[in-house]
Amino acid sequence: MATASNDLVSEILELKRERNAVILAHNYQTADIQELADFVGDSLGLSYKAAETDADVIAFCGVHFMGETAKIVSPSKTVVIPDMDAGCSLSDSCPADKLEEYLAAHAEKNYFVIAYINCSAGVKALADVICTSGNAVKIVESVPPGRNILFVPDQNLGAWVMEKTGRSMDLWRGNCYVHVEFTRDSIGRIRTEYPDAKVVAHPECTHAVRLLADEVCSTEKMVAYCRDNPAREFIIVTESGMLHRLRREVPDKIFIPGPTDLCSCGDCRYMKLNTLEKLRDCLATLNPEIQIPEGVRVTAERSVRRMLEISR
Repeated sequence: MATASNDLVSEILELKRERNAVILAHNYQTADIQELADFVGDSLGLSYKAAETDADVIAFCGVHFMGETAKIVSPSKTVVIPDMDAGCSLSDSCPADKLEEYLAAHAEKNYFVIAYINCSAGVKALADVICTSGNAVKIVESVPPGRNILFVPDQNLGAWVMEKTGRSMDLWRGNCYVHVEFTRDSIGRIRTEYPDAKVVAHPECTHAVRLLADEVCSTEKMVAYCRDNPAREFIIVTESGMLHRLRREVPDKIFIPGPTDLCSCGDCRYMKLNTLEKLRDCLATLNPEIQIPEGVRVTAERSVRRMLEISR
């Protein structure tokens, strides 16, 4: 079995060389994919890492909207993902046509639309500005007072931002199915089991879970928090793949998966659709390929660039 795995890795690396490709792995990918990737991180950071390379092909091991984000910022590169069925419950909760209908029906509010990066290219094109979990507070604070804000698609992240800023916003009723499976009871139980551990939660979690956390932050900030905090043990309340990155980058600490009421850790079924075999196949065939109509791509890129300007 080890030999077959080594052969598969060698095959992927050879295809990467032949295609002049860069391999990206989101924090929530399986350990074997993270170990093989050129870059591991969050979706926007990875997209810009790839844009800075001279690669002709981007193989994005993540979910569909992440491949779209890479294509938005690297239109001249071929972007492929291992499995086109790797979607996202959060992104799917806010279809572009439904958002467009909502904005038309509430035109009198003249919404300033802030879209969390976890959305489709079509939604990004409808937004005034994009945000990440790391810069959402700063983006919201930049909106002129008195302007009506519609925050899409994650209601939990939006509620957390309102708590941090005191700014009223209308929230789209969307969520990540993994993060809402963490509950007050499940995190309360694990805290009892590890009383000295710090609880670190993603803002996509519910209010009840965020109240139990010692720190609420993006996946990128989790690395710095756990590295710099003097605590020895950390309960990580986000998708399970994040623990591999933490264990690799902060090897002297102990990381415990935050449990849900359904299982001992939070696995995203969409993230876990990607495999090394599928990565090999997408590099070999350059399929499935991410395609975005140019008009949508250009408009979506404008919203992303506006975010970067505000975040400087």
